[in-house]
Formats: sequence, C-alpha cells, structure tokens
Amino acid sequence: MVDLARRLGLAALLAVLAASPAHAVAAHAVTAHAVTAASAPPAKDEVTMELRKNGVLHVKETVTPAGETVRRTPLTRTRYDDGHDRVYRISNVKGGSYDGETLTFTGTVEYDVTGAVTPTASGEELRWFAVSGPVQDAVVTVTGPGRVQNLSCFAGEPSSAIACTSASVEETGTTSTFEQQGLGEGQTLTVVVGYPKGATGAGPILERRFELSTAFTLNAVTGGSLAALLVLLLGGIGLLYWTRGRDARVVGSESGPVSGHRDGRFSPPDDVRPGQIGTLFDEQADVVDVTATIVDLAVRNFLRIDEQPRQTYDTPDWCLVKLPGARLGDLLPYERALYDAIFDGRDRVLLSELHGSFAARLATVRDALYQDVVTQGWFARRPDSTRSRWTTLGLVVVALGVVATVLLAWFTTYGLLGLALIIAGAALAFGAQYMPAKTAKGAAALAHTLGFRDYLAGAAIDDVPPGQRVELFSRYLPYAVIFDSVDRWARVVSAFDGNGRQTDHLYWYQGPAEWDLSRFADSMRTFVMTTSGAISTSRQFRSL
Repeated sequence: MVDLARRLGLAALLAVLAASPAHAVAAHAVTAHAVTAASAPPAKDEVTMELRKNGVLHVKETVTPAGETVRRTPLTRTRYDDGHDRVYRISNVKGGSYDGETLTFTGTVEYDVTGAVTPTASGEELRWFAVSGPVQDAVVTVTGPGRVQNLSCFAGEPSSAIACTSASVEETGTTSTFEQQGLGEGQTLTVVVGYPKGATGAGPILERRFELSTAFTLNAVTGGSLAALLVLLLGGIGLLYWTRGRDARVVGSESGPVSGHRDGRFSPPDDVRPGQIGTLFDEQADVVDVTATIVDLAVRNFLRIDEQPRQTYDTPDWCLVKLPGARLGDLLPYERALYDAIFDGRDRVLLSELHGSFAARLATVRDALYQDVVTQGWFARRPDSTRSRWTTLGLVVVALGVVATVLLAWFTTYGLLGLALIIAGAALAFGAQYMPAKTAKGAAALAHTLGFRDYLAGAAIDDVPPGQRVELFSRYLPYAVIFDSVDRWARVVSAFDGNGRQTDHLYWYQGPAEWDLSRFADSMRTFVMTTSGAISTSRQFRSL
C-alpha cells in the first residue's frame, strides 16, 4: 500500500508540472491577443472637408469603430521659404479637444482650419493633411466654392511624393474624393485641390523663422539706415571740426609769445590763473592744476611752504603754514575751496598728512573749478557736465541698440538697424570727450595763454629790474608747473633775491637750517611730484 501511495503521489506531481507550462503559454497568448486588439489601428477613417468662401476649411472626421479614443498630432507648421514657416491654425473644435499639439476625440470630431489656401498663378490651391496614421482605410471628401481645376494626393511621410491609392472628381466638378489603404504610424494623407482664382481670396499664414544668416540681411531699408548713420557721423565730425577749427583759427590769428609782465609788474594774459589753464586748455581738471594752485597761493602770500629737515634716507616732507592777515576775499571760489580743504580749521599741516577730509573736499574744489570756467565766460556750460551728458546719451543709445538688435534679429530681417544704433551710441560715448566747446572769449583766452607758454619757454630775464626778479619770477613759477617748465624757472629763481644777491630763503618758501636757495630747483621739483601724488590718491582729478 505504501508503495502504491508513493507511485500515485509521483504521478500527480508529474501531472502538475506538465500542466503548468501549458497553462502559462495559454495565459500569455490571451494577454498578447488583448494587447494586439487594444493597439489595433482604426478600421476606417472618413473625413469630410468643406472649403468655405472666407478661406476657412471646415473638417469633420469620423473613426470606425467609434468606441476607441483617437489621438492625432496634426501637422500645423511647415517650411515655406528660407525665412518663413507656414502655419495652419486649428480652432472651433467640437466633439473632442485640442491642446495646440494633440487632437483627442472618440468617434466624430469637427474643427476649422485657417491658412490652408495658397494663391497660385492660375488660381487657388487647397492643401491639408487630412488623415494621420495609423488607419486601415481612409476616405476624404472635399467640396469647395467653385469647380475643381486640378487635384492630387500624397501618402506616406509628410514630405512624401508618392500618390495615394485613388483620387477622383464627381461629374458636377465640385466634389473630390481621395482614398488610401494601410496608412502607417507617422504617415499622412495629404490632399491638394485647385480652384479658380478669387474663389476665396485667402492666403497662407506665414511666421518668420529665426536664422542668423537672414537676421542681418542687407536690403534697401538696412542699407539706407547705415548710409544715414554714415551721414550723421560725418556731420558730427564736421561739427567738431567747426568748433575746434574756431579755436585753431583764433589761436592762429593771435599766435606769438605774450609777455607776463608790464612795466616790471606781473600781468598774466586775460588775468588767467594757473589752476584755470588746464581746464581752459583741454577741458579737464587735472592734478597738476591743483598743485600749481597751491604754489600760486604761496607765491601770493596766502600760505607759506616750509621744507622739513630730514636725514639722507628720509622721505621729504613740507609744512603748509597759514599766513595771518591774508585777504581771503580776493580768492576765486575754487581757490577758497582748496584753501579750506588744506587747513580745515588748522594753522599748519604737513603735506604727508593731507588725507581724509582733504581728499573728500577735493570734489568741491573740482566742481568749483569747472564752474569757474563758465563764470569767466570761456565755456557756455560746464565741460564735465557736457561730457557726462553725451556719454550718458551714448550709453543709453547703445543699450537701446542691443535690445533693438535682439528683437529685430529675432522677429525680422532688420537686425542691422539695431547694429547701426549700437555704432551710433558708441560714437556718441567716445566723442563725448570732444564735445565741450569754448566760447569765442574762451578761444581768445586760450590763444593768449599759449602765447604766454611760448614766452615762459624762451624768455630772457635781462629786461626785468633785478629788484623785482624774485617776486616776478616767483609769480611765473606756478604757470611753469602747468607748462612743465618748472626746472628752468626754479633755477632762475634760485639765483636771485630782491637785490640781485643769493639768499637762503624765499618769502614764500623756507628751507631747513642747512638748506640754501641753490637747492631750490631740486626741492621744487620734488615738492611738485609729492603734492601731485597726494592729490592723485583722492581720485577726484585726472592724473597726467
């Protein structure tokens, strides 16, 4: 009995093992059949299209069997030419939904298409991608506002030139029928029907396609704009030449050395002061203008410069000393601003200590210096304001040009117009430094100042009485700082005193105990360099 039971158990186990694979294969077959059935393409797709007189194509599509959900991706954009895409717009969807890319429906759907008509030399042509695969059997019927002139159809890829299964026109000549069997996934049935000219009066919808090669096309508009820009630039150069030429004409007509004294007394041309010359000359307030003004204040007895004693390797230093009884009311606004910035409530200050509040207050000195040349009538407007105004305008034009270039290049073929704006703005910003123009009075003062420079470069000293040479030549010295001839006049000053004899000091410059006037030229050169360096650290004035 036990042996029989064992044999029966073994037989049952083998039967189960034998049945299991068969059952698994059968189950897999059922599943595969279900998937195939679920993914099977629609058996039939019937499309009725009516081209209306306003150029709108009304489409009605019915899919059989009707229980399946159909998702189509209509072709709504094609290449038209090198610079444009053709757009087909779908609207008024009924019986389904369209999200701008996918058309979803069950059974029947209706929608309108705009942009499917193209004017031709002999009439109008309707073109639409009527059916999208997969579908087993597709039938398209087309009616329109006139008799059919010609027709054709294509099946396959959207750009396919393979004809569809059949295409025919009814006897009335107003209805066309197209058929195609076995349209696969990604394939399209495209129908083309020709109508008489003026049947709808519609045309294609075109959108420009961005391409760098066409964004900057040279045509009549862009070429004319570039030519106009060239004319404007040449006009600006001509204007600058006229204003600068006026200065040159005045300077040329009044050229020649201009003496700085009259009857042995100091008399600068047009009463111009050293600090004004730099701004008059190049429309810029420079470091050297402030340095020369400090020397001029000392020479005119508003302060004294005391050179400090030092060892061989010590850094040279000077003490600026406020002189009592100075007539501060005689100072011009920029000179008074500099005087107050130096002393700032103190009676004396070392040159090495001129920082902090001094540097901060130099901005006031610069502003007063620019305002002074307007007050003198040498400029109609402040040179720095004129430069800033034109520079700002140029940068704004450049910014607008950049924005315009991007927009014009993206949406049109007129990108060169934006580039023209950028070039114009850059020219304005660059030319801003040349925009400050002198008045006629300023041009005359410049001519006289240049004549004074020529005089200082080669003047003899014999025509000045010895008793007046130290004072007169000391007055020349601040101007020599501006004109870069300080060495010559410092050596001249170091050779004389009020009576024509050598001395240890000047009335406005004192040296240490072991110092004498023979060292004045070296001391003055070093003082000018050190003072200019101290002013440069404030970054309020242009360094040369």
